[in-house]
Amino acid sequence: MTAAHAAAGPIRVCIAEDQTLVRQGLRSMLGLSSDMQVIAEAEDGVQALTLVPAVRPDVLLLDYRMPHLDGLGVLRALAAQGALPPTLILTTFDDDDLLIQGVEAGARGYLLKDVSLEVLLQAIRTVASGGRWLQPVSTERVRGLDGAAPVRAEDHVTLTEREQEVLRLMAGGYSNREIAGLITTTEGTIKGYVSNILSKMGVRDRTRAVLRALEIQLL
Repeated sequence: MTAAHAAAGPIRVCIAEDQTLVRQGLRSMLGLSSDMQVIAEAEDGVQALTLVPAVRPDVLLLDYRMPHLDGLGVLRALAAQGALPPTLILTTFDDDDLLIQGVEAGARGYLLKDVSLEVLLQAIRTVASGGRWLQPVSTERVRGLDGAAPVRAEDHVTLTEREQEVLRLMAGGYSNREIAGLITTTEGTIKGYVSNILSKMGVRDRTRAVLRALEIQLL
């Protein structure tokens, strides 16, 4: 537990999961930790949209596959309302596309449901304190999607101040045109910045640039 949370009390967690046994299991496991408190549970995505803004959890554990509205829909809807808390996606599928879509939609982390209790607690503490948590096995696979040499956490990527600003806006899901409007320049200039960023990071597209930046702590 961070010093801030130690002073503020336990990390308040909301669980959005349609399978009753899984939901109850998560509640029981989190109850074993003195710095965690499950404050609410949603049985589907639609219920999560009402519940999360009402209870304002520190962390949302969000199942990806749910009836009525899936996890991706929940992420996008809460983000549009300005009510998206730090969110960990939980899924049984080790799917790179889910990771990419989830991060683009605002998730702070991604976990498979078969992780250990220790890893789950560590991930919750990390996102509650403002960090990100990417399932290590998935991160390894994302590294190799381009066929490029892996960039390790200790590798140094140097971006200019403007490139860093563009990268942060890319991570926020803004298009080149939107970024150009926000920093008052031309779309062509932004395309040049994006091209430089991709080249420096050794990736082929914007999404993988954001994931690589998260991995090497540029974001």
